[in-house]
Amino acid sequence: MSQEKFDLTKVHECFDRCLANPIDPDDVLVDAYLEAFKELYKFFSLMGTVFGFVSSDVKEKVEILEKHRQQPNAEKFETIKRMMEYERDAELLAKKDYVSGSRTLLRLHRGLDFIYVFLKRLGELANPDDKTNCVCQTSYNETLAQFHPWLIRKGATVAMYALPNRDQLLEKVCVDAATAIQKLPEMLVVARQVYDRTQDLYTKYDLHGLP
Repeated sequence: MSQEKFDLTKVHECFDRCLANPIDPDDVLVDAYLEAFKELYKFFSLMGTVFGFVSSDVKEKVEILEKHRQQPNAEKFETIKRMMEYERDAELLAKKDYVSGSRTLLRLHRGLDFIYVFLKRLGELANPDDKTNCVCQTSYNETLAQFHPWLIRKGATVAMYALPNRDQLLEKVCVDAATAIQKLPEMLVVARQVYDRTQDLYTKYDLHGLP
């Protein structure tokens, strides 16, 4: 059975819902955020070995946060701000036998930075026949690479050389490549809003340095 393809429109819809918090317009809803990342996981997986190191990490982190949302205190993890405040006030952020939701989501947040930069530059390629390995490598070096050890960086860089041109890449991973190209700018606007709002929360609570 072939792997289910990536639906960019669904990511857009999920990120829209992330921002639709009637109680606090500066907060982000966790369930919709995780739904978006389940779809982004398909993108990473369909890219093959190039992003194997990213896709496995995304899957693990989404599952951890979903477990938090299934616990008796699930309401504490309904939004990113509420989760941060709860873990801070309960002194859970540095607790050794506790898997922090704030720390876990930070890894997804960093991954969103990479996917945003990469897809933005992918959409900006003037020629659909242009190879994507250069924009991918530049995007990776500017974002995720700073958080990865040398061995992973080296492996990722080598694997990126095998990436096809833009249209071939989108045909491989997307439900509808033509629609993806058309809808990409709109999705990127919303993804950036989600990223910036989440970034502001990590800055506000001084949690960028979580180990």
